[in-house]
Amino acid sequence: MRAVRPSRLVPAVLAAALLLGACTSGGSTPGQTVSSAPSADHATAAGVTPLEPLSAEIPPTLASYYAQQLAWKSCDGEFECTTFKVPLDYAAPAGGDLVLTAARKRATGGKARLGSLLLNPGGPGGSAVEYVEGVAKGYDPEVRGAYDLVGLDPRGVGRSSPVTCLSGDRMDAYTAVDITPDDQSEIDALVAADQEFAAGCRERSGAFLGHVSTVESARDLDVLRALLGDQKLSYLGKSYGTFLGATYAGLFPSRVGRMVLDGAMDPSLDSRAGNKTQAGGFDVAWTAFAKDCAKREDCPLGRDEQQIGQQLDALFQRIDGTALPTESSRKLTEAQATTGVIHAMYAEFLWPQLRTALTTAKAGDGTALLKLSDQYYERDADGSYPNLMYANMAVNCLDLPAPFATPAEAAAAVPEFEQASRHFGRDMAWMALACGYWPVKPTGAAHTIRAAGSAPILVVGTTRDPATPYAWAQSLAGQLESGRLLSYDGDGHTAYGRHNTCVDGAVNRYLLGGDAPAAGTRCAK
Repeated sequence: MRAVRPSRLVPAVLAAALLLGACTSGGSTPGQTVSSAPSADHATAAGVTPLEPLSAEIPPTLASYYAQQLAWKSCDGEFECTTFKVPLDYAAPAGGDLVLTAARKRATGGKARLGSLLLNPGGPGGSAVEYVEGVAKGYDPEVRGAYDLVGLDPRGVGRSSPVTCLSGDRMDAYTAVDITPDDQSEIDALVAADQEFAAGCRERSGAFLGHVSTVESARDLDVLRALLGDQKLSYLGKSYGTFLGATYAGLFPSRVGRMVLDGAMDPSLDSRAGNKTQAGGFDVAWTAFAKDCAKREDCPLGRDEQQIGQQLDALFQRIDGTALPTESSRKLTEAQATTGVIHAMYAEFLWPQLRTALTTAKAGDGTALLKLSDQYYERDADGSYPNLMYANMAVNCLDLPAPFATPAEAAAAVPEFEQASRHFGRDMAWMALACGYWPVKPTGAAHTIRAAGSAPILVVGTTRDPATPYAWAQSLAGQLESGRLLSYDGDGHTAYGRHNTCVDGAVNRYLLGGDAPAAGTRCAK
């Protein structure tokens, strides 16, 4: 899940780890595809420039980094872990190093070894090391037989010099603050929370905050590619991982091997457009949930889509007025209730849990919705938080200029956000204010990615994806000179590994044989 682009809420990592081998969505037969030309938006907006590739020659100032020897050590049983160095600043390599951590699961054999397949679950902020350790067994046996599965925690994430910002109790307060302010005092409280978050990151992470951009992480990937002994990078990224992979392809097109970008992001969007269209994606996902809920006996919000939407808005308004008690000492605020609902939009298997949570919330108990919110933030039972959200904000705020600089600008944008998303637009307009207080100036800007001369790149888009709307996959596939769009007509975030034989078969055939599906191939739910 990615707070695209910078938003306080929606990082795109959760479902990537949950879905692989866990979702029970129905499969289609391998031949159940329909070829159609995608109506891709080719991102020709005025002022959006392409990402320029780097020289194919390794600069002498970086030669020592590319010449390191990896020392793998056993970790977590069947996995191996290693560390290696990269420059803090690629423009000034003599200025200091960062230590990054990677993990791998060796190829199991059975087919000719194809090298390493680097994986990234999204975020930004999702740990690729934990992802590989958690889901390696869920990958197709032939893929596991042919590839070493490798996860690299990007700079600032997980075990790679992680960004830190707040204590657990202050993060609790941050997740609870009102994100639909009704008066000046609530606006002041929201601004104060965003400022406290930014100040905490500055105090705990320092100058490092200026060097966690996606471009820098993509350059780190190339160092690891070389140290693994691979001539080309084979890569599978989900959600934000697609932005990281596409950035690599833009910088190093001649080094692209077999690359899958599932739940694609659109690099041509600025932060305002990205947040607004993502809000619309969550509304599309909510509509799918509401239609399904209306058919269920245990649906607590009504028997038709319109009534269910009205009941959701009424519940949010009620909780905005009075936070709900829970089984713990914490109360459920409207912000956390909204987060809980949004979390459940990522995967259909969470819909029954959401129906139960909405039922108990209507009855005055916020425990189940708070649990969904805590799952979203990956809050531990002891009240601590991983660095997911800290890295998420740090990368987002560096990659793009903030959409709003003042509360007045955010307030003025609320109507257009609400037009894009009836239920979540207002929240996401105000959440997009957070990067306006970031202590480091952005180094990136919206751009297109052509990756001219690269091998075919497979872009996967789900038609009712909440966090990375389908139009983004269409746009990225259209930007990439060698992009191939594989569409999944379904619900939830990302598509590969969800037991749809059409999607999984197409991706596996590409990874194993290099045969990308025809442009416009569609898979049914």
